[in-house]
Amino acid sequence: MQILSVDIGTGTQDLFLYDTRLDVENGFKLVLPSPTMIVHRRIKAATPHGTPILLTGVTMGGGPSHWAVEDHLHAGHAVYATPDAARSFNDDLAEIRAMGIQVVSEDEARRLPASVLRLELKDFDFTAIQGAFEHFGVSLQTLGLLTLAVFDHGAAPPQYSDRKFRFEYLAERLQTENRLSAFAYRAEHIPPSMTRLQAVAHSARGVDTSVMVMDTAPAAVLGATLDPRTRARPRTLLANLGNFHTLAFRLGPGGIEGVFEHHTGLMTPAKLENLLRAFADGSLTNEYVFEDKGHGALISHPEPYTFPNNDFGLTVTGPRRSLLHASPLNPYFAVPFGDMMLAGCFGMLAAAGDVYPEWGEEIRAGLFHPGGVGRPPWEV
Repeated sequence: MQILSVDIGTGTQDLFLYDTRLDVENGFKLVLPSPTMIVHRRIKAATPHGTPILLTGVTMGGGPSHWAVEDHLHAGHAVYATPDAARSFNDDLAEIRAMGIQVVSEDEARRLPASVLRLELKDFDFTAIQGAFEHFGVSLQTLGLLTLAVFDHGAAPPQYSDRKFRFEYLAERLQTENRLSAFAYRAEHIPPSMTRLQAVAHSARGVDTSVMVMDTAPAAVLGATLDPRTRARPRTLLANLGNFHTLAFRLGPGGIEGVFEHHTGLMTPAKLENLLRAFADGSLTNEYVFEDKGHGALISHPEPYTFPNNDFGLTVTGPRRSLLHASPLNPYFAVPFGDMMLAGCFGMLAAAGDVYPEWGEEIRAGLFHPGGVGRPPWEV
């Protein structure tokens, strides 16, 4: 069985092609610019020429693309966007118009002059990925499953905090299913409020296979638990330091004991250490994190987590992990299957074993029992 996993972040999109006949270490992998970075670069190239821009497609990740649009507008150049594309920057179209973006219908977009640069927004481009693999003689024609991860704040109601809405979603999922795979869905089961998950699944409609989507941060945390040193600990604290968001979980024999989420851009090493210590001892509150411009905190297990004196008590993953490089918390930087950048892909694979129980045994065989279970690539 072949499974393509694509973890779509702010800086990169990380791809792993899992073949259940092979040891995981023999899987093919790519780390490429993220879709929002690709759009960012195309807009930045157009700005010096004053080229008007039309954004079409679906809702995708913002960040770099949003900043490039703002720079284009500040330079006095026109930006048009269809409603779904415009929601990449804000769910409220009134706010989009206040930025200076001209929201147009699909018909109006088609009538714009040929001189307008047309950019299709989407977080997943199967045609481009398929072409990259096929250039090296690797076919994606027989995929059994496609798994995609994006970060989704969700579409909060008008005048409601998207930070609060996001954390309430995290808490609700954990109350429903106390496991990290609770944040993964078959494409047909995505909650309506998760508009970016819906959009990335829509972008995969032409792929002839089953599609699973997942939130990026829990995917990375789940992937980090596949590191054998982390997996050997009965209780642990695990943090994913993403480019935009920091998400930490307390994990124990009974499942998830707590979670908090904040913005990485607001972190210093000392501040992050203080948050993690308070999270471990149970004193971190939802109100404190929210008032500090984070998302929130939830601790459901009454027993504090104690950092061990003679071993690591904190597992760290994510592209901003350098924030804790010199930390007195003695962090361990997880490298599942030898590759931190693919932690999210490995996490999606582990979640797929829960979401698709009919394939669970086959998927998990290589992930949880590495070494000697597969064949070398020249025998497949």
